Amino acid sequence: MRLSLSWLAEWVDIPWDAAELSRRLTAAGFEVEGIEPAAPAFSGVVVAEIAAVAPHPAADKLRVCQVDTGDGRLQIVCGAPNARARLRVPLARVGAALPGDVKIAAAALRGVESAGMLCSARELGLATNQAGLMELPADAPLGEDLRRYLALDDAVLTLKTYANRGDSMSVLGVAREIAALTGGALKLPAAAPILVAGPASAARVEAPQAAPRLLTRRITGLDNRAPTPLWMQERLRRAGLRSISPVVDVTNYVLLELGQPMHAYDATRVRGALTVRLARAGEELALLDERRIHLAADELVIADDSGPIGLAGIMGGQGTAITAEVEEVLLEVAFFSPQAIAGRARRHGISTDASQRFERGVDPAGQARAMERATALLLQLCGGSAGPVHDLSAPDALPVRAPVLLRRARLALLAGAHLHDAQVESCLTGLGMALQAHPLGWQVQPPSWRFDVAIEVDLIEEVLRLAGFDVVQEQPRRLPQRFARHSESRIDERAVLDALSARGYQEVISYAFVDPALQARLFPDSPVLRLANPIAADLAAMRVSLWPGLLKAARDNLARQQERVRLVERGATFMEQGGAVRETARLAGIAVGSRVPEQWAASREAVDFFDLKADVSAVLQLAGNSVDFHWSAGGPGCLHPGRAATVHRDGEPIGWLGELHPMLVAELALPAPALLFELDINRALTAPLPQLQPVSRYPQVRRDLSITVPQDTALSAILSRVSVVAGSRLRELVAFDVYQGPGIEQTRKSIAFGLIFQDNKTTLTDAEADALMASVAADLGTHLDARIR
Repeated sequence: MRLSLSWLAEWVDIPWDAAELSRRLTAAGFEVEGIEPAAPAFSGVVVAEIAAVAPHPAADKLRVCQVDTGDGRLQIVCGAPNARARLRVPLARVGAALPGDVKIAAAALRGVESAGMLCSARELGLATNQAGLMELPADAPLGEDLRRYLALDDAVLTLKTYANRGDSMSVLGVAREIAALTGGALKLPAAAPILVAGPASAARVEAPQAAPRLLTRRITGLDNRAPTPLWMQERLRRAGLRSISPVVDVTNYVLLELGQPMHAYDATRVRGALTVRLARAGEELALLDERRIHLAADELVIADDSGPIGLAGIMGGQGTAITAEVEEVLLEVAFFSPQAIAGRARRHGISTDASQRFERGVDPAGQARAMERATALLLQLCGGSAGPVHDLSAPDALPVRAPVLLRRARLALLAGAHLHDAQVESCLTGLGMALQAHPLGWQVQPPSWRFDVAIEVDLIEEVLRLAGFDVVQEQPRRLPQRFARHSESRIDERAVLDALSARGYQEVISYAFVDPALQARLFPDSPVLRLANPIAADLAAMRVSLWPGLLKAARDNLARQQERVRLVERGATFMEQGGAVRETARLAGIAVGSRVPEQWAASREAVDFFDLKADVSAVLQLAGNSVDFHWSAGGPGCLHPGRAATVHRDGEPIGWLGELHPMLVAELALPAPALLFELDINRALTAPLPQLQPVSRYPQVRRDLSITVPQDTALSAILSRVSVVAGSRLRELVAFDVYQGPGIEQTRKSIAFGLIFQDNKTTLTDAEADALMASVAADLGTHLDARIR
């Protein structure tokens, strides 16, 4: 937000220069991002009047002007179309320096001497698109230096506005803060009474919760062709707005001055009563910026009998736009609930000064003041007569500022210093708050414009930022140490990430908000939690998996010539179940590219399912050897059929891994297949408490077993049967060969195992080992149709 220092000085006495004011405002929590002059540097430009205009003898588009400077006359050749007698304009004398390093010298234009240059606002750096001469008021003093006359050495402050301080987005709001810092008082502009003489306006509110207050007034007989006075044009320009017409300029001026958005309608084009209501199904609206939007049922509109004529609190419509020919205007000033406006502008790709203020919250008691100020300015600039104000208010729906208790002890604790009661009271009353004595401190009533003051710490913040944060002292404190419980069965998160880091993965952190379209492609059957107010269209849904974020991160890395990507993320996913949201901590990863980094001793083989399975197994191994993890074929539909698996623990699914479906690989334009895994952290990585076991003093015995089984027999089923039959003497079981091909039936496969036996009490004999192997072979034959090779 941009505000000129001279405008602020009309509202409050400022005892500091611009630099010091900037420092003090920033220290008080109002960050000043920059200070700049109201106009670029130029010199030698004065106020002059064109006394006479004659055609140029040798050029049709040029004119010879006799210019009065107050101390004599000069002859100036000018090509501006609006050059005319008795017009006061800026004159750059010979020797003047203009923006852009332009030096003015005497010259002859097509044979006619010219002793200077009559200037446009663009040539002085005061506008970007003005073609004609800059027209000054008729009472501008001749010969006066233009910079001094227009106060162009005024400083313009650029302030950063915060989402919780909508009250600060105006001259009035910043002046309140300066008054609180200086201990001074506001100098409110004199309000002349409005003589009511025009017709009344008709309006109604059908959504009082969204629009608790609506004021309308009809003004007739005004002249919108009248020029906006230069002082108002300059204030708008310094605030970053261009002058359009008196009616539009007045509404913008009041917005900047008081922080209250308002809108003017061409009253002759409003059919029936002005109505505030929610949009209806199928309604459309042509906005002032010439876009046509489709309205949603939760959007508040301004309508008449013909339909919507404006998007409430955001932008008006084309159908009732103010033109130069307008002679009858309907003014609308309202308080719209922030909840009714928030997010609606961004939904349509719009951001306006009005929507920014309504979303943050405007003063619900400031509408009448804004209406009277705008009416007075319009009557002053355009003439006409004003009708009575039609006030529609729903007091029960207006926001109520509840009193807040501020305790001395709490203030002293958080401030780290003792503040005198008088200092605390001065800070709070200076901000417009009403105080009442309380045994513990003060009962504070926030003013109507302070939406951000709701709890005690809000008041403490206000006191400290005005008193100065340098009053906060460092003091030693003795605080009891309370250590959180850490279950020995819970695997430390750092160990999990370290294990994956050692295998080449890098940790990423992505948004919990994801692209709903991508998530729908990955998990079409999962219910989606959509955000009511998304920060962007591709971040509009809560994630049900970490995969959308990982895929986006991997794709961004691959687009930046990273040929081998290994990413892991630990985060929460969100699923709606039975009307409630279930949040689950998950661990997920993605691998794309070659199996190992590029090197001379290894070929560049692409990562495959078994590489990813090895990485996941390394993580699951942290839970200990006694945990029974089981792998079964299949997974979500977004994974490649036949190259996906579900991980089970104690019979319950805890995650998936596999290769991304080829169709999705093509849609995402990935240069290579992507391997993904995701685990439920709490269920997968809970380890049994460690138990001490004696180390056997007796030797191990190894026996190998080679069998054939049906092709669809899972390895995990074989390992499970062997472990059950071999019992406690089986120390290790490893599959060292899998074969399919000549010599084996087409419907079967061959698997070879190594079984290592050991007893804690005695040395196993060959006969005992052979008996165990016979039992294993017989059980596999009975339950899995296994045959000894």
